[in-house]
Amino acid sequence: MEAWITALGWIGSVAVIAAYALNSLQKIKSDSISFQLLNLGGAVLLIINSVFKEAYPFTFINTVWAIIAVVSIVRMMQKSVAK
Repeated sequence: MEAWITALGWIGSVAVIAAYALNSLQKIKSDSISFQLLNLGGAVLLIINSVFKEAYPFTFINTVWAIIAVVSIVRMMQKSVAK
């Protein structure tokens, strides 16, 4: 079980870093669904990892990160429906 939790943490880290790198290199925009989904998926995996590792400051920051991504996705969907 420990190995799976560690793997989830690494995958989450890669997802968040990939989102940042792709945005910084102008390959995806911060207002794109792919950017937000990478951040959301990465944050969720990091939340799982940090809860099991009892690293609650990291749980907090990734929970906030995930909430921001969800709010952004909802707003994008609302704009899409309004068009």
